[in-house]
Amino acid sequence: AIIKGTVKYGDQPVGVRSNGVQLELWQHGYQLFIKIPVHIDQDGTFSASVFDGNYKLTMIRGNGPWADKTDSIDINVKGSATVDVPVDPYFVFNNINFQRNGNAVDATFNIQSINPTKAFELVRLYVGQTIITDQNNNAGSVTKSAAAVPDLSQPVSLSAAIPGSLAAKRSVFVRLGVKAVGVAELFYSAPVEITIN
Repeated sequence: AIIKGTVKYGDQPVGVRSNGVQLELWQHGYQLFIKIPVHIDQDGTFSASVFDGNYKLTMIRGNGPWADKTDSIDINVKGSATVDVPVDPYFVFNNINFQRNGNAVDATFNIQSINPTKAFELVRLYVGQTIITDQNNNAGSVTKSAAAVPDLSQPVSLSAAIPGSLAAKRSVFVRLGVKAVGVAELFYSAPVEITIN
């Protein structure tokens, strides 16, 4: 049997770091709960192979660019089950525009605070060779700290040079990440492919 689903804010999938964030699936065994780790893919989707039965899906405290949630989701699996996991991110992106500009990629966007319990720390523009582009997988990045973005109601601009290692490629992938103070994982935009040659 398969459990599959998407981590969402509203109706939008939440972007995360590949292999960086996971959920926990608990199956009630005869004597104890059995924990199955479930990795969230970079596009917010996840899947797990399980036996038919009743499960609880929980979030790991402090793991993910969203507010902790203590409630679990009950899942009854017969053959397959699909579940959406709603989350409350600290920050999200709006009005994203990427544009090639000579040997650089320019990004303009808005950062929106969704959960004000954490302050804005920094935003990064990543350039990578594949759709898996994030904090751990990139060929180059550029950062703006909170001090350089005093007003989140205004559009933000970042420009990243296309790394020499990628200059001869047909295309590069670009992605934005925003970090809240005291939260390890960033919230990511969807990767976008930009043709450069």
